Amino acid sequence: MTPPVPRVTVTAAAEDLVRTLQAEHGALLFHQSGGCCDGSSPMCYPQSDFMVGDSDVRLGDIAGAPFYMSRAQFEYWQHTQLIIDVVPGRGGMFSLENGRELRFLTRSRLYTPEEAANLAPLS
Repeated sequence: MTPPVPRVTVTAAAEDLVRTLQAEHGALLFHQSGGCCDGSSPMCYPQSDFMVGDSDVRLGDIAGAPFYMSRAQFEYWQHTQLIIDVVPGRGGMFSLENGRELRFLTRSRLYTPEEAANLAPLS
């Protein structure tokens, strides 16, 4: 049996930054921003500092950190796999990578029909 296709993945560079932030802050959580102040960046928080609501969907984990987005936003993104990367620049003002001259970035790609038929379940 083929393992389910993950809805969110992480590049090696982003995983390294996540591990650094985990060492400094403990358990982390990601939430895909839907806009406003910080654009559409994946935001990284200490797990204890972010309240996940009934309107949030857990897409999976990256480097051991749960990754969420709003259910309404997921309706638009459900046909794409999110790939969390890191690039030079300023992080979101409330995201833990801020001040490191690196920021998390969401890339995406459409699932193939075969992948779409074998997606990991939402939690």
